[in-house]
Amino acid sequence: MLAVLTESISNASFGIYMPRFVGTIYEILSAPISAIEIVFGYVGAAATKSVFIGAVILLTARVFVPFSIAHPIWMLTFLLLTSITFSLFGFIIGIWADGFEKLQVIPLMVITPLTFLGGSFYSINMLPEFWRKVSLFNPVVYLVSGFRWSFYGTSDISLGISLGMTFVFMIACIVCITTIFRTGYRIKN
Repeated sequence: MLAVLTESISNASFGIYMPRFVGTIYEILSAPISAIEIVFGYVGAAATKSVFIGAVILLTARVFVPFSIAHPIWMLTFLLLTSITFSLFGFIIGIWADGFEKLQVIPLMVITPLTFLGGSFYSINMLPEFWRKVSLFNPVVYLVSGFRWSFYGTSDISLGISLGMTFVFMIACIVCITTIFRTGYRIKN
């Protein structure tokens, strides 16, 4: 899950940043395709690559460690949702960044701590009540909990809430990207 999350962000952010950096974004914008098709192209490519990386890691782990997946369809669902949602978020970061330094600030300073504090390596039920409530504001908690449930059949948060919060984050990213293309923020001069 960690590899899928970070690869989704970095692939999408770098994918849209480079055309802006070298100036080829104007060729893409002048092509007879809509903004939705542009986003589908960049986000789809980043999500596909991160899903392949996640599958390779899963297959490699299978060679060294025997494991079973309790709910394989839900595991694929959370894998796809995570890759698409964080590719959308990476697309936003790639539009926002005006230098290579800013391209890495959000993944390193925000996403990595959220991942480590999101119950990746521990159950949030082990935390004191105050910190457990604080951790529920972390969107990564819902992804990890849903993914953990798909593997083991147990989780800290119910499956419905995990799916719902993931969709809320995805919709927030889509609204932000829609606003970016409507206003031309950092895309058009």
